[in-house]
Amino acid sequence: MSLPAALMDIFTRLLERYGALAWWPAETPFEVCVGAILTQNTAWTNVEKAISALKQAGIMTPETLQASDPQQLAQLIRPAGYLNLKSQRLKAFTTWLFLNHQGSLERMFAGDWQELRVELLRVRGIGPETADAILLYAGQKATFVVDAYTRRLFQRLGLLPDGAGYEETRAMFMNNLPGEVAMFNEYHALIVEQCKRFCRAKALCDGCPLCKLCPSRSTSPR
Repeated sequence: MSLPAALMDIFTRLLERYGALAWWPAETPFEVCVGAILTQNTAWTNVEKAISALKQAGIMTPETLQASDPQQLAQLIRPAGYLNLKSQRLKAFTTWLFLNHQGSLERMFAGDWQELRVELLRVRGIGPETADAILLYAGQKATFVVDAYTRRLFQRLGLLPDGAGYEETRAMFMNNLPGEVAMFNEYHALIVEQCKRFCRAKALCDGCPLCKLCPSRSTSPR
């Protein structure tokens, strides 16, 4: 089976098992951006608590976040961990947004998204995964989001070499799938769900929708 066909087969199997997952949960594109920064090195349940606190404090727009007191901001996002570091990263993002795009996400997303990706990667605290999450989920741009789950799953399936980096992994999807926002969105969410349920650090193969595709069919982690 060709690589494009294999990737589509995996997508179809996961979609049949889990259904459409409607990720990313957010009310506004800016909330997606905030969530993408806060979710670094923490569970989404913790991010939800931090976002709820920000909303209750009336801090969920570029203007209100940029004007917020740094110490207050840090305390509000405490559930997401690394409160001082992440508050600095949120401030860095909104500062950059106002300096370069007049504080407007609409302006930010209006140009070439590949050039915007390069810009975002220059913002303090925004790495490839965060940049791609902002582009895909907030901007509806056809870029693939890669995380540790993605590398784990596709290495176990024998489609990625051990130690594959972010850009190598992303290129596998970008070069072998239709560049469709909806598919990229759903595929990433399905990968996360699969790895939470079955493809854990120690794999649980019983009932796994992808078990027949795994070269080793082993319950031990690779």
